[in-house]
Amino acid sequence: MKYNFDDIPCREGTCCEKWDNRAGVFGKADVLPLWIADMDFEVPPFVTEAIVGRAAHKLYGYGFRSPAYYAAIAGWVKRRNGWEIKPEWIGFSPGVVAGFTFGIKAVTAEGDGVVIMRPSYPPFAHTIEANGRRVIDNPLKWNGQQYEIDFEDLDRKLAGARALLFCNPHNPTGRVFSPQELQRVGELCRKHDVYIVSDEIHSDLIQKPYRHTHIASLSPELARRTITLIAPSKTFNIAGLSTSVVIIPDDELRGRFDYEFDKIHAGQGNTFGTVACQAAYEQGDEWLDQCLEYIHGNMDYVYDFMTEKLPRIKVYKPQGTYLMWLDFRALGMTHDELLSMLVQRAGLGFDEGRKFGTEGVCFMRLNLATSRKVLEEAMRRLYETCKDL
Repeated sequence: MKYNFDDIPCREGTCCEKWDNRAGVFGKADVLPLWIADMDFEVPPFVTEAIVGRAAHKLYGYGFRSPAYYAAIAGWVKRRNGWEIKPEWIGFSPGVVAGFTFGIKAVTAEGDGVVIMRPSYPPFAHTIEANGRRVIDNPLKWNGQQYEIDFEDLDRKLAGARALLFCNPHNPTGRVFSPQELQRVGELCRKHDVYIVSDEIHSDLIQKPYRHTHIASLSPELARRTITLIAPSKTFNIAGLSTSVVIIPDDELRGRFDYEFDKIHAGQGNTFGTVACQAAYEQGDEWLDQCLEYIHGNMDYVYDFMTEKLPRIKVYKPQGTYLMWLDFRALGMTHDELLSMLVQRAGLGFDEGRKFGTEGVCFMRLNLATSRKVLEEAMRRLYETCKDL
């Protein structure tokens, strides 16, 4: 079946964070929203059909996740990334942020250090600090072609930490770390007896020729110290259904996670998130392959446009995610000046890089998961605003 990603539905008036909360986020209700990481594409029809079919029953009481649900997750992970997981390793979280929050609480105590690699997804630092732990920064390095891990610094930083809150594919830079890089991360974590809480929510969103490797799949030793978090939410645009997946092979570590999670009795989930997750992972391969091809076309379009017409704004093609990291530093503006120009003059709503740490000052994050027409309009506005700078 051929899916259409050019025609996006109007999302205004649906309490959509991306479109309906523009005034709250940007102070301007008519910006073109290219920020929060969800797609403007319609949810795959087989997911909608599964939800509608379950809704037709008209009873939405307490339920449980069936063997078919767990089989769908295990089958998806094996097909897409080659990792064979057992049903008993699989747990639930209402979201990946909630999952890594409970993961951090499971493997650290108050006052312990947790390493993150900035620029990093804003909830990383917030979650660590809000739960009484210490943020330890291990900034990524730019090598002239891509961001890479500073392993010497990581070795030093892990010596004073109890956990590594890892992100692969990396948000916001779009790096997909190689098995060799992951092996080195794992070796350092073993050396310092550090647990890994691995946010892999974008693990399905990989551009060719890259391939995602789950760090826990590399060895039994790494599996014993790793909490892996995935979700259908980014992949199939169903974040509002609050259903994510926790994979913990080690019995003792899984028990510690469950202990923290059960304290607030948040494991029930919701009926429609369960059926949507199962349908997506059972039937989603062809849809996702076509979606990734469309996003790749958007990526090429933006990269070529900006390289030709706005070469002072540096753009990097992400290896994974549908997010592009834009470097405006050569324009010589302060971050506040840049943000004001983009919002007030260009009418563009990017995710501002400063939220990702000091390494993101004068950067912006662009969401590519929208129609080509939206991106063409965004590039037109950006060009008209910046061409004479």
